[in-house]
Amino acid sequence: MSLGGLLLRIFVSALLALQLLFATAAFAEGDKIVAIKVKGNKRIESAAVMQVVKVRPGDEVDLDKVDADLRAIFKLGYFREVSAESDKTDGGITLTYVVLEKPVVREVKIEGAKEVSTDKVREALDVKANSIYSPKDVAKGVKKVKKLYSDEGYYLAEVETKVEKKNDTDLNLLVHIKEGDKILIEKIKFEGNHAFNDKKLKKQMETVERWWLSWLTGGGTYKEEVLKNDVALIADLYLNNGYVNVKVGEPKVELLPDKKGLTVTIGITEGDQYKLGALGFKGDLLESTEELSKKLKEKSGELFSRTNLRTDVFALTDEYADKGYAFANASPQTRIHPENKTIDITFEMEKGAKVNIDRINITGNTKSRDKVVRREMKLMEGDLYNATAIKKSKQNLMNTGFFEEANINTAKGTSPDKIDLNVDVKEKPTGTFSVGAGYSSLDGIIGQGSIQQSNFLGLGLKLSAAVSFGTKSQTYNLGVTDPYFMDTKWTLGGDVYRTERQYIDYTRRATGADIKAGYPLSDNVSTFWVYRYEEKEIFDESQGLLEGIHNGTIVAPETTSTTSSITASLSRNTTDYRLDPSNGTVSSLSVEFAGLGGSNRFVRSIADGIYFHPVGWGSVASIHGAFGMIQGVMGKDVQIDEKFYLGGIGTLRGFGNRTVSPSRSTETVVTDYRGVGTSTGGRVYLGGETEAYVNLEYTMPLVKEAGLKGVLFFDAGNAYPTLEKTFQSYDQNPASPAILASYGFGIRWFSPIGPLRLEYGIPVNPRKDIDHPGGRLEFSIGNFF
Repeated sequence: MSLGGLLLRIFVSALLALQLLFATAAFAEGDKIVAIKVKGNKRIESAAVMQVVKVRPGDEVDLDKVDADLRAIFKLGYFREVSAESDKTDGGITLTYVVLEKPVVREVKIEGAKEVSTDKVREALDVKANSIYSPKDVAKGVKKVKKLYSDEGYYLAEVETKVEKKNDTDLNLLVHIKEGDKILIEKIKFEGNHAFNDKKLKKQMETVERWWLSWLTGGGTYKEEVLKNDVALIADLYLNNGYVNVKVGEPKVELLPDKKGLTVTIGITEGDQYKLGALGFKGDLLESTEELSKKLKEKSGELFSRTNLRTDVFALTDEYADKGYAFANASPQTRIHPENKTIDITFEMEKGAKVNIDRINITGNTKSRDKVVRREMKLMEGDLYNATAIKKSKQNLMNTGFFEEANINTAKGTSPDKIDLNVDVKEKPTGTFSVGAGYSSLDGIIGQGSIQQSNFLGLGLKLSAAVSFGTKSQTYNLGVTDPYFMDTKWTLGGDVYRTERQYIDYTRRATGADIKAGYPLSDNVSTFWVYRYEEKEIFDESQGLLEGIHNGTIVAPETTSTTSSITASLSRNTTDYRLDPSNGTVSSLSVEFAGLGGSNRFVRSIADGIYFHPVGWGSVASIHGAFGMIQGVMGKDVQIDEKFYLGGIGTLRGFGNRTVSPSRSTETVVTDYRGVGTSTGGRVYLGGETEAYVNLEYTMPLVKEAGLKGVLFFDAGNAYPTLEKTFQSYDQNPASPAILASYGFGIRWFSPIGPLRLEYGIPVNPRKDIDHPGGRLEFSIGNFF
């Protein structure tokens, strides 16, 4: 108990004792109580008071019991004063508890709040209308309001309260705020730092000095909790570089003489730098010292690092936990040698009892069936406990995309050698509506829309229906996929579709269906097979394409054809979170063979890979590359619509959609009624038999809570006539560079209706009369690659 609380308790006890002393003249020990009453209460019902009264009619007067009742009534918190009175009556006395109620706050008025909303001030004050007035609670609320203003940069804000008494029991509370000017941190200084300069230390801190964009970013605002955390971050820097005795003092915040800014001074006592000496183990060793040493990130002779030590403790604990020892403990014991500046570390290993999984309890799945959760678990009832399997299970649950949160905790089982796994999930909407749109001088307006449900009927079935109408395209698609067909590891699905798309040189209409199946070979590697049958038509050829065909310089495409093909693919995914990766790789290799019936004959091979790497502060760098080849077989040429075309938001940004490919200029002569011919130029895009491109990206969080990110990118690549001419200029167009490149920027947002991309690409080497000067702005909502 605090000193203030103790003094208050002594004061109340003395007050009650004094009241009893004066009441003794009216009644004495041994008098019989015939009735008990409550007087003075207006809002609080007598029954509420009588619930805590222990004295009952018929009892003899006991001053200690009356004293206890007075204390209990006072503790209810409704009354400022409590006393006891008695009246002599026939057969005894009437005991009356007299109370004086605390006033009630009828209205809270806030004045002067301009830079901070009134709602935020009310929330911080936490004094509600029609609540009992408490000076202590008001003082606490004022302190919170001052902190609220300080966190917004109004370090000198003043908050005053005034009570307007309406009557004996009601009052209004007035809160007047004098905000003052916004005061930011002008300078952060360090004292005693020698190992690291001021710039290095400031980089560790979330608190920053005022800069020219502070009005937008809030940089330079003084926040007490953030600054305290910065002290810990600075200490971590030293502790991770061998300074085991470092002391980082409390920040000293001072107002500049002109009261227009703050200075923050942080004192540091660095101490000596230490390296690691001997590393050893003792206790319950399941493996040899040499084998356990291989698990350590720390090595003798390196600088001591607290982060590495913590990592090693987790690694050793997981090593034991993966063998069923759920309660294993690795306790590092350090021995410092000041004479040679080294630290010996001995890990004392306690294995504890080996345990098995008793029950797996699933909660929170209001839509998904239990089996949808269970099949993502790497452990089942009866299995030996395994820490890595539990972590992988959580990752699997999040990768389904069905859940906003997934937590796995342990609890006591039916016996000491058994534990339960409690799986608690928080579901999120799994239906998405996605649209995409773009514009170019070549294609005009392009749009598409689709509806997808990835957890249909709560069974994990993926159902998709797409219908799109644009100025130059129409799409109808219906598909369903069961990722665990018949509760096995097999994936089975199919699609039926009809598409019509007006390209630059022709219009393509296709109707088809596919059947697909897949099977995981390991946690990260899977194989997939797709059989596709498609009937297609090509019509509305451009004048340039017809002219090229007429002149014999372009092979005429088949106006009607069929494709019967099978595709085999192998993929590997090691990313940390598949919906929004920050670390790991995704790679795939696919081969499609068309020739199982149908009129088209070709083999298409595509290798694709992307690598993600965290850079810091939530930023991620990635590199994505793809290489593809297609060639005709059985004496058939590859049709123009099956070849590779790059350009657009999915491949080379800044270049027109499907314009990055081998092309040929054409010339058409139009004769008017007078017989005068006019020559017009054009270009036909023929597609390539080889494609190669790379995308470099750097994404950074803009508004982390809203899922808004910024992106910088660089794209390079091309589609080539043949494999032999890969990375060479085209014979058809010698001016065309072997590699086209672009750069740009954009934003990405995980919006409620799907991931949004808004990106502006600028060609590095634009092609004359083809590429839009200054670049292209593109927009889409759908999956990121």
